[in-house]
Amino acid sequence: MRIFKSRTPRWIIIVVDLLINLFALLFAYVIRFDLDSQSVLIQEEWDKFSNYVWLFIAVKFLVFYSFQIHKGLIRHTSTQDLNRIFFAVSTCSLMYLSFGVVRYYFIDGYYFMPTSVVIVEFLASFSFTVGSRFVIKLIYLESLKSKEEYENIVIYGAGVSGLITKKTIQSDTINNQKVICYIDDNSKLWDTRIEGIKVYGPHELKNIYKKHNIDTVIIAIQNPKAERRKALLDECIDLKIKVQKVPNPKSWINGEFSSKQFVKAKIEDLLGREEIKLSEAKIKDSINDKVVLVTGAAGSIGSGLVKQIANFNPRLVILFDQAESALYDLQWDLHEAFPDLNYEIVIGDVTHKMRVVNLIKSFKPQIIFHAAAYKHVPLMELNPSEAVKTNVLGTKILADMSSEFNVEKFIFISTDKAVNPTNVMGATKRAAEIYVQHKNSISSTQYITTRFGNVLGSNGSVIPLFQKQIENGGPITITDRRINRFFMSIPEACQLVLEAGTMGKGGEIYVFDMGESVKIIDLAKKMITLSGLTINKDIEIKITGLRPGEKLYEELLANEENTIPTHHEKILIAKTSVKKDMGHKIDELIDLIDGQKNNQLVLILKNLIPEYVSKNSEFEELDK
Repeated sequence: MRIFKSRTPRWIIIVVDLLINLFALLFAYVIRFDLDSQSVLIQEEWDKFSNYVWLFIAVKFLVFYSFQIHKGLIRHTSTQDLNRIFFAVSTCSLMYLSFGVVRYYFIDGYYFMPTSVVIVEFLASFSFTVGSRFVIKLIYLESLKSKEEYENIVIYGAGVSGLITKKTIQSDTINNQKVICYIDDNSKLWDTRIEGIKVYGPHELKNIYKKHNIDTVIIAIQNPKAERRKALLDECIDLKIKVQKVPNPKSWINGEFSSKQFVKAKIEDLLGREEIKLSEAKIKDSINDKVVLVTGAAGSIGSGLVKQIANFNPRLVILFDQAESALYDLQWDLHEAFPDLNYEIVIGDVTHKMRVVNLIKSFKPQIIFHAAAYKHVPLMELNPSEAVKTNVLGTKILADMSSEFNVEKFIFISTDKAVNPTNVMGATKRAAEIYVQHKNSISSTQYITTRFGNVLGSNGSVIPLFQKQIENGGPITITDRRINRFFMSIPEACQLVLEAGTMGKGGEIYVFDMGESVKIIDLAKKMITLSGLTINKDIEIKITGLRPGEKLYEELLANEENTIPTHHEKILIAKTSVKKDMGHKIDELIDLIDGQKNNQLVLILKNLIPEYVSKNSEFEELDK
């Protein structure tokens, strides 16, 4: 609209305001006569007031000009403008009352205006002046909105966050979103209205979708129950409804957020399991004022561990890794998030014995978290000697030096792929588990192992790969339709490791009750749908065949293992027997590293770990 292209001349605003206030005065007199139009009474009141109309206008003009209510941009009227108008109108009314007293006692015995007229005129002037500004502002906002078809929105959560979300959408002039209704789990709110918007139960989403052609559901509840959240997401996926979330209030700017800050539902929301919360008080007692070494500190688990440890007041944290660039990035993260953390960055390789010796000898760590490892199954299947070197030799060097320099606790981070391994990577991690348990039986250091499944968002994991493939337009590649995996978040995995370090007394292998495994192809389909795309139309799913050494199903316990419960219902201890003469067999394995004789090396691994049976691998011949 052209009227909003440039600023309206100030004199026009002044004239319009005076006309509005004259109308408010007329309105007040109409109310004064109770809508009675007797000409005699009207003539009598007009005779009393007519000679002073100029004074009414002059007072309004001077006061309004003094308060500068004409200076604000009408289309951007704010609460500050309302305050100025209120005080300006109030000042005018006080002046009218004051002049009325003067006129009554010193001029002609009449009041300037009847008191009832002054009161009604005050209310009408304020209401009409403010109302005119908001009418213009509303017209302006409507003029900005695109004439494209509206996107129909349902807000999940009718609480404070939901109300803020509704207001944010309605105040945004660009996004073309229209709030149809709320849905909420609280049955007491069903069939009620909040600021004119009706609240329904989640079970009515399908009917709402059919009636209003819903485009998007926005989750406005910060921490909905995982089971309920998953059910909602599954239904939205079935109905092809996009899902967004209100960001955490900590990320809001000055306590407010815009519709541009709505985020897509996270992949964690699709798993439908509550994160396992552990005993932070006990963790703090074990970490407080301790020197802690984290190997593989720049990796997904290692960096997550460092950030978790930083919350528990360690005396010193040593970050040990060979990945220079990743350590540099972690350094900046710690600088921003934990400016008071005392830490040292040490670049080095866990297989370099003298580097490890000097590291432990110099800093004298009391607790070591060993996260450094090679983890990618297909790559390690092609490079067995490097897998053994890092995963077995590296662990042996650290475990031996921990005993030699009297480290209190050594926490080894293993994987579910070590259970009944079908690949070199899993076998090397199982060999490392065996050696750690062996060391616990002959050392005063407490050696503890943690074992868990796939970590969401970790480097090289399936979720970031799928996200990248979707961003690139596909296809999403899946090795087999039947393949499934257990998943947990990085914070969960790190808390498990810290809890193990707290509760472990030595020799334990801790495993998580990770709930139900997730079928990878179902995960891919949900990710495509949540991205607002159509399977096999926008994004193709391509089956590529199992990779070398890859399992269809992961396990957390070996066939011969049982479990022992702990104080936490989700944490179990794998009951395993410590095999004798493990030191000699591990040494025999390590001696073959430099020879690069892969078949001999893998054969010794199989002798060391009888349950290791290769699948989809060139080493299957060795199982015959």
